[in-house]
Amino acid sequence: MPFRDPSKFAFFKLLAFRLLIVLSYQMLAIVVGWHIYELTHDTLALGLIGLAEVIPYFASALFAGHAVDHYSRRMFGVFSSLMVMCSALVLTAVSVGMISGNVTWWIYGAIAFNGFARAFLSPSYSTMFALILPREQYAKASGIGSSIFQLGLVAGPALGGLLVGFAGKTTGYGVAALLSFGAAIALWSIRIKEPPSAESSPVFASIGDGLKFVFNNQIILGAQSLDMFAVLFGGAVAMLPAFIQDVFHYGPEGLGILRAAPAIGAGITGLLLARKPLEHHTGRWLLAAVGGFGLCMIAFALSTDIWMAGVVLLLSGICDGVSVVMRTTIMQLMTPDEMRGRVAAINGIFIGSSNELGAFESGIAARLMGLVPSVIFGGMMTLGVVAATAKLAPQLRRLELKQLY
Repeated sequence: MPFRDPSKFAFFKLLAFRLLIVLSYQMLAIVVGWHIYELTHDTLALGLIGLAEVIPYFASALFAGHAVDHYSRRMFGVFSSLMVMCSALVLTAVSVGMISGNVTWWIYGAIAFNGFARAFLSPSYSTMFALILPREQYAKASGIGSSIFQLGLVAGPALGGLLVGFAGKTTGYGVAALLSFGAAIALWSIRIKEPPSAESSPVFASIGDGLKFVFNNQIILGAQSLDMFAVLFGGAVAMLPAFIQDVFHYGPEGLGILRAAPAIGAGITGLLLARKPLEHHTGRWLLAAVGGFGLCMIAFALSTDIWMAGVVLLLSGICDGVSVVMRTTIMQLMTPDEMRGRVAAINGIFIGSSNELGAFESGIAARLMGLVPSVIFGGMMTLGVVAATAKLAPQLRRLELKQLY
């Protein structure tokens, strides 16, 4: 694969950054989820973890995109990785008893700080991706990047669950801190000359330009909206600690297994799509994949055996892998270089915040409907979102990826 960086290693360093930071915050998600449920035994408390992260994320994401576009594409990613490390260190202090009082609020506070840090990660990665790679490599590199991301989603939860089960929460938090520090070093070590910063413009005008671009582009808006509402209603991941303890009657090791299962499916799918991108009937493939994800969520809710549930989640990951690679490739190919940070930040609000809002929605729905009915309801809503998107975004439905090269 050709690279613009004379060292030939810039893309591999960028992938190392992505893998390490995903491992870090995925481990934090597993350990914090187990920690909170251990303290409260309340599904709503699990949902509040997502809300605690999404509020600062949502509030800062657009400003993060502006900053990355107008200043350093690399250093904001470095600093945000170090902030994730600080969040993990606070949680370590809570776990060892160095912080007393209402420790639940300290946990939520650390997660909120983590949400602010994560707002800079996607814009930094997206802009560095386009800076390092030639345009003709975007589709294949998106598949590789997605697989690395999914590898983090596989190993992070599995490692987090194993560490909680065999070494304790403190070790889990400590390893997450080390991984985020490693991510900062990997990104900082990329030696590539960044182009001159974009001409300075008023912050809100700059953010408005990014919003206008996204909302005036039916394909990008349709792809982002499809994933946002599917994740918002169809994600059952936030409720896995409750399923593990109350339905499957398993320990934290089972939590790691189930969190890893969809990422395994998505990672394999990313590698396959890196070799053979879906250049024909791309829009239809995207819609079908999200519809399949909704059906998998319904099947998961009806599962009574942890291994059957794992297979269903593996299939859901395959569907999600198609969706992620297609959406990422579309965004990279259709976004002008000068606003990649802002568009990535908007995409992060659509997709990243929907994970946390989805966790909050899942907690509320589980409290009102019960655990299993709430997940079935979410899967049905996902199918409705697919039908609505197919109707309202015909350009996305008819999209052929080869037209964007």
